Order: sequence, then structure tokens, then C-alpha cells
Amino acid sequence: MSDFNPANDSETTETRLPPWGSVTVLEKGERYSINRIEVKPGHHISTQMHYHRTEHWVVVAGTAKVIKDGEEITLIPKQSTYVPMNTPHRVENPGVIPLVMIEVQNGEYLGEDDIVRFGDVESSME
Repeated sequence: MSDFNPANDSETTETRLPPWGSVTVLEKGERYSINRIEVKPGHHISTQMHYHRTEHWVVVAGTAKVIKDGEEITLIPKQSTYVPMNTPHRVENPGVIPLVMIEVQNGEYLGEDDIVRFGDVESSME
């Protein structure tokens, strides 16, 4: 039995603080990344797409308005959505409490340069 705990490993735990909230990398492997994403009330993540990865989002707190490939859905805690490769997508927090999601990214390449942003860069990841 291993004593490994990703939350205590400085190489796997990293937090970024963009203007819209935070992204904490909980665990990272060669072809996957598990992240905790928090979006402040009234904020959004820019519309973007990826050529080499998919994303699966599970809402754990708050409300998410997700727009993917032009279709809009609303998610509440315990609900999830899948974002295929090459699909423009965006997430907004229309509520008054923080939106918290767990994101699982899968793909052959997970680099930040595989993010194609569209127009609304005010709330981009960096």
C-alpha cells in the first residue's frame, strides 16, 4: 500500500487564479488531468476549443450555464456534461454563489497551447 497522496504532492498540485476564479490541478498523468474549477458569480470562462483533448465537467456546487457547439444547458450539483474535441465551449456562473466543478481532461496532448480562444478573452484561463 502506497502513502502517495496527490493533494500533498507539490508536482501535481498547482493553483492558478485567473480573474474569473481559480483552477487547481488535483492530479496529472501523461494523458489526463483532474482539476477543481471555481467560477465566481457573474463570471465566465472564455469560449474555447481543443484539438487534442476532451473534457468532462461535474458540478459539485452552484449552477453552471454551459454553451457547447451553440447549444445551452444548465447544470446543478451532481450533474455533468462531456465536451468532445474540436467543440467550441464556454461555462458561465449565472448564480450568486461560487460554481465549483471537477474537470477531467483526457487526450494525447494537454498543453496550454492546445486552447483556441474565441472573441471573449476578458475571462480567459490565464
